[in-house]
Amino acid sequence: RKTRTGNKMGVVQFSDTTGQYEAVLFSEGLAQYRDMLEPGRSVVITVSAEDRPEGINLRIQTVQSLEDEASRIQKALRIFVRDAQPINILANQLAVKGEGQVSFVLIKEAGQGEVEIELPNRYRISPQVASAMRAVPGVVEVELV
Repeated sequence: RKTRTGNKMGVVQFSDTTGQYEAVLFSEGLAQYRDMLEPGRSVVITVSAEDRPEGINLRIQTVQSLEDEASRIQKALRIFVRDAQPINILANQLAVKGEGQVSFVLIKEAGQGEVEIELPNRYRISPQVASAMRAVPGVVEVELV
């Protein structure tokens, strides 16, 4: 749509577990965030709200990928294993460098304790990476902290 002054604007519909919402996005934001505002993409949206007689109007201020935001917030990944069998598969999933600290926690036989080995490099970590690692045979647990 166009504003009164002729500039482009978008009306974006989005939903979460509490319901559906509409927010406006003016020309600069539309150009900047259009690629992220696709159906099915998980995003973090910062809005400003204005209480008007016809209801609350939401104006989009920023849009960020949920994965990028989670990567920024999540600082460490702990991978619990009972033996070295899954290590090579897990190493392949840690190919992307980033800011996150990764450590392997080896659970000793019969639960007699743990040995934690912190990797020297930093890696990109996210809920998606953690989920993929949980699916590797031999992985007991994965914690994002």
